[in-house]
Amino acid sequence: MAQEFQTVKQGVEYLQTTRKGNGADVWAINVLRVDLTKADIQVMRAMDEAVGLETTSSLAGRYGAIAAINGGFFRTSGTYRGDSAGVIKVDGKILSETNNNRAAVGFVRNGNQTEIIFGHLKFEGFIETDKKQKLDLNCINCPRTENQLVIYTSEFHRTTLTDANGVEVIVKNSRVVSIRDKKGSSRIPENGFVLSAIGTARDWILKNLKVGTNIKIQTNVVAVEQETQIQNPKSKIQISKWQMAEDIVGGGPQLIKNGKIEITFAQEKWGESFSTTRHPRTAIGKTKDGKILLLVVDGRQPNYSVGVSLTELANFLLEFGAMEAINLDGGGSSTMVVENKIVNKPSDQTGERPVSDALLVFERKEQQN
Repeated sequence: MAQEFQTVKQGVEYLQTTRKGNGADVWAINVLRVDLTKADIQVMRAMDEAVGLETTSSLAGRYGAIAAINGGFFRTSGTYRGDSAGVIKVDGKILSETNNNRAAVGFVRNGNQTEIIFGHLKFEGFIETDKKQKLDLNCINCPRTENQLVIYTSEFHRTTLTDANGVEVIVKNSRVVSIRDKKGSSRIPENGFVLSAIGTARDWILKNLKVGTNIKIQTNVVAVEQETQIQNPKSKIQISKWQMAEDIVGGGPQLIKNGKIEITFAQEKWGESFSTTRHPRTAIGKTKDGKILLLVVDGRQPNYSVGVSLTELANFLLEFGAMEAINLDGGGSSTMVVENKIVNKPSDQTGERPVSDALLVFERKEQQN
């Protein structure tokens, strides 16, 4: 079926269409098709912090984006409202760890070239002292729970927002400058980070760290699937594409692999009802010729758009030529913005829902020599 995409800007095309099924089944679909040789896609965080919420349209307007869709899943309430419920990496910095080895999409940039990659990721992280003592990091910029070691980076917030049940280690320029035990939230230094621990992790901290200790931090995301090492054009060292990815956003589950529907909801520990129930959905895919599909299907609005199961979503992506694709956050979060206008109909009665991050489409600027 020929699709009548309209050019928005160089490298960015947009289509709004409907599909009808049996009975009252009707779907309102919005699709962006992006040529990464002429445009670029970047992951942006709400409020420019690792916690907090902002609407997709606000992010698009603030950054002057051509278009945008909502991104990954997030915590919707509480002190850490806006904390990503999966991996997110922005401008080369990991701001949140992976969750259940779920599907993610990454953007690898080399000059004026951007490659998009899909896969399932796991998190690896630890701290190491100058005496080679090591302790695993449980998570980044997240709520601290029993026996965990958490790192709060300067991108998180002004303070750690923690209670007084643990110990917090303030590190500047890789050196411990203060240890605060059972004193609550600590200010995060711009040139460092805070290690926060409770339970057995707190015991380890109090035993092994003191003011003046040098600390090395290692955080990384690693593909669950086997991947080929490539040469980093800057360092000439063999490295994975995921390590080279400047931006990463987690979603899930995987929808399409090698041009066929392959929904990994059980592998990623999603409930079956999440897969089969019709909801508004947002997804990202890649076509055979390397173009990127950003797709939003509205839902929960009878006679306008009933929403889709993951299989129905995957079939729509196949119709538009997707060879690889993953699901992103959906429900009331599903939003598409084109030239500062919300083009879909978000399902919340209150209107557009604030989200934790978004994928923004920009004109590609010429690389300066």
